[in-house]
Amino acid sequence: MSSSPKVLYGFHAVGVRLKTAPQSVIEIYFEATRRDARMRQFIERAKEAHVRLIEADGLRLSKLCGNHGHQGVVARVEPLAQVTSLDDLLDSLPREQPPLLLVLDGITDPHNLGACLRVADGAGAHAVIAPKDHAVGVNATVAKVASGAAETMPYFMVTNLARTLNELKERNIWVIGTSDDAPKTLYQVDLRGPVALVLGAEGAGMRQLTRKTCDELVSLPMRGAVESLNVSVASGVCLYEALRQRG
Repeated sequence: MSSSPKVLYGFHAVGVRLKTAPQSVIEIYFEATRRDARMRQFIERAKEAHVRLIEADGLRLSKLCGNHGHQGVVARVEPLAQVTSLDDLLDSLPREQPPLLLVLDGITDPHNLGACLRVADGAGAHAVIAPKDHAVGVNATVAKVASGAAETMPYFMVTNLARTLNELKERNIWVIGTSDDAPKTLYQVDLRGPVALVLGAEGAGMRQLTRKTCDELVSLPMRGAVESLNVSVASGVCLYEALRQRG
């Protein structure tokens, strides 16, 4: 893994890093003309963490992070040490904690990935898994939308998704795919044990091989006129149902 500094931007993403690993923040650039309460509180927190603060204008901030959604705050940070493999992560879980994994097949929109990471973090999932060839990596947009979860949620990009799902099954993790035409709904399956929930891209759904590899397929009940939900919303529905069942 390269150790060159990363860029985080937006109050939430930078704020989470300040809270969870302040020593990794190299410096924070902030828009000096912004003097509202949110910025004042943020600057206060950065000073308490003894982070170097640099005044900058909006144009410089946009250049640093590559877009205009920085809210007046951009940080250069050291990358955090991540769990290096899915196997290591699963081996490190306490016995009484059944794995809860989110698998995304073919999610190429960074906004969707960011929202999925955020909901996975919120629901207490242990990791998010995606195939390398049909997915988006964690870039600055993903990190911004994820509101800090890109930092805390392990995200594994695997070479062969079907093989990875089969390896999960060997660990007695039940692989449940979501599909519009499945006869059972999400609310008719037991999600209390070790589970990997597999979601495909909106419209296209899971690829055929991914679908075949699942132990079971479930649908989300759709009562209105639309045929499907955005993948991050569907992820939230599935993960929070697992959380509810696990009590």
